Amino acid sequence: MDEMVVKANGAEIPAIGLGTWQLRGEEGAAAVKSALEAGYRHIDTAAMYGNEEAVGEGLRASGVARDEVFVTTKVWPEDLAPADLRRSAEASLKRLGLSQVDLLLIHWPNAAIPLAGTIRALCEAKRAGLSRHIGVANFTVRLLDEAVSLADEPIVANQCEYHPYLDQSLVRAECRKHGAAFVSYCPIGKAQVLSEPAIQAIAKAHRRTPAQIVLRWQVQQPGVVAIPKSGDPQRQRENFSVFDFGLTDEEMAAICGLARPGGRMVTPAWSPHWD
Repeated sequence: MDEMVVKANGAEIPAIGLGTWQLRGEEGAAAVKSALEAGYRHIDTAAMYGNEEAVGEGLRASGVARDEVFVTTKVWPEDLAPADLRRSAEASLKRLGLSQVDLLLIHWPNAAIPLAGTIRALCEAKRAGLSRHIGVANFTVRLLDEAVSLADEPIVANQCEYHPYLDQSLVRAECRKHGAAFVSYCPIGKAQVLSEPAIQAIAKAHRRTPAQIVLRWQVQQPGVVAIPKSGDPQRQRENFSVFDFGLTDEEMAAICGLARPGGRMVTPAWSPHWD
């Protein structure tokens, strides 16, 4: 089914992936294995998560062929100097037990390290075969523009916080302009949005869970990929089962209408100046 994959600058990214932040050790490996058994073909991790070994174990335990799974990892902002980026990517591959990831992202921008050198190193990591594709995360409109202008390889994704409380229309539009996917982390707003009457009513009308409604809202938007985190096999199956129904324009608008000032939930001290 076409909508199960987002095409972006040569990449084909499964529209629902498994976020693995805070899923570590045996729990992390089991979560990856059960997600792949449920049909997921996209796993998202990062050097900072401290779980790349567990993700690799889950991939191998699942029995799913390596070339069927889209694996993303990320380089932490302290490692964005060119030599450090290369070392970080190589260390991630070693921990994952893989020869290559599918997508290597800059985890957060770092104003103290010139972006030109970072992007050059990211492009070189792709050409060296460490990753099939490259991208960024937590980049604003201005930073995404700058990254694209500096890159001599396609930027295929910008991974950012996105849920009904947070209007990301500016960044999503910029991603579309550049042909990049917009990958949503915290896609159900840390479950805080699920009790909203509008979402509850839509869930009742479709006989779906509120989480399924919000994830359907995510992937029904052009170029949007969602990576909900769950270690529970039943919840994973529910989160993945959003491709056999659709929301009306009115329902989509009602969910978009929940956006509010101060809706952002992830604001570390090193955040850029958000759009």
